[in-house]
Amino acid sequence: MPRDTGFPDADAEYDFLRARRRQVLARLSAWLRREPDDVNIMLPFDEVVAALGRAGERRLGLQVIPLESIVGSVDRAREFDRRFRPTSAQSRQRWERLARASRRGESTPPIDVYRVGELHFVIDGHHRVSVAHALGLSTIDATVTEIVTRVPAEGIRLRGDLITKDYHRVFLDRVPLSQDRRATISLTDPWDYTELSEAVEAWGFRLMQDEQRFLDRPTVARRWHEEEFTPVVEMVRQAGIATNRSNAEAYLWAIGERYRLIRSHHWDDDVLTTLRGRG
Repeated sequence: MPRDTGFPDADAEYDFLRARRRQVLARLSAWLRREPDDVNIMLPFDEVVAALGRAGERRLGLQVIPLESIVGSVDRAREFDRRFRPTSAQSRQRWERLARASRRGESTPPIDVYRVGELHFVIDGHHRVSVAHALGLSTIDATVTEIVTRVPAEGIRLRGDLITKDYHRVFLDRVPLSQDRRATISLTDPWDYTELSEAVEAWGFRLMQDEQRFLDRPTVARRWHEEEFTPVVEMVRQAGIATNRSNAEAYLWAIGERYRLIRSHHWDDDVLTTLRGRG
């Protein structure tokens, strides 16, 4: 808890020095533990939205939001770390002025944020968020604008997580599945989304050759999921193969092994018997 001597000026000065000291120690600790470079970096709003695919926005108005949900910034990511501790003394006077006002019980205007999933990104009010963290608060008033994205924001913790989301978004551009079918596709390795895209497009090409007609991407995606993905996953699961993989990972593994061992794009008992010996 922050100290309270009854002298707001002195306490505000101490608050800032403590926040700076903690930022330096956090950076040093991350370096000593050889953690990824982005572990203490604020998430950049533009990169997050680009990776997820922007579908729209709506104003939600004034709300009380958890401080822990504020993970990024629209344009000031370098001035504060992931916990909104100041990274330099450049804005010390402004920071301490807000800390003094807060300690005196003076009201401050709500911050402005974008909401992406359960995450919030500061448009205006970075110093207010920083002070609130330093004073041990758990919530803050905010004017919220929600950003609707094509890919959900769940699972984003670090900047590196955006790579997976970006590949996932590209996969959905190439394989436009319905919302319920999207939920069945989960891959850990970002590059697997590219491989799955290629597999679906190849399957769709063979389908069009067989039927001698053109099929658009949504139709290919729907039929692939109904006629190929779901039946294959069920067969693989029933055969007890690739039990440590997600459905999409098991499917990718199965079609890769099938072609590598048998040079076939078809499924039968012989294929499953061969794969069971490899699983």
